[in-house]
Amino acid sequence: MNSTLQRAIVLSLLVLLMAATRTHYFTHFTPVPDASWAVFFIGGFYLRNWSRWAFPLLMALAVLIDWVVITGQGMDFWSHYCVSPGYWFLIPAHLAMWMGGLWLRRHYSGASVAALARLAASLVVATAACHLLAQGSFYWLSSNVPDPTFAGWAKNYGDWFLPYLQATAMFVAVAAIAQVMGEQIARHAHGAVEDHKRR
Repeated sequence: MNSTLQRAIVLSLLVLLMAATRTHYFTHFTPVPDASWAVFFIGGFYLRNWSRWAFPLLMALAVLIDWVVITGQGMDFWSHYCVSPGYWFLIPAHLAMWMGGLWLRRHYSGASVAALARLAASLVVATAACHLLAQGSFYWLSSNVPDPTFAGWAKNYGDWFLPYLQATAMFVAVAAIAQVMGEQIARHAHGAVEDHKRR
């Protein structure tokens, strides 16, 4: 994606998607999962040239949303169950998702079976690393987990990995379908222009 306008549109859509799902506003109407991990993966794919500021922007947005949601419920942000010393491991966790998308972009030359395989592999690896950092830091550093053990951590990791992967894959799949459709439209438009030139 080379157009500044296109990147701006993608960034705006990612901001809206995170704001809509991380706040859980729509869960009052339908069980829409948090798209944050997918947002960072998709961002890495489309916004690689803006990584220096787009990633920090989205990370700051994630923290701001958490603060607004928690304090909006009348609770102290720093005393909330989910906010522990491990909370700040969300930065490298989300960076893992971003790097997964960035790696995929560097190895992407158009829709194909090979590209689909790379998408699946990069998404699984990035999600596994993200989950390891996010879940592991909470489990080992939070005072809300009494007597942490390796067995307990492994079980907790396994219990939550698939649901997080499924939720992330759902949003990434929508982005992938949009990417393929965009390529098809661009190809047909280019073909039409070439046909017109030959006449």
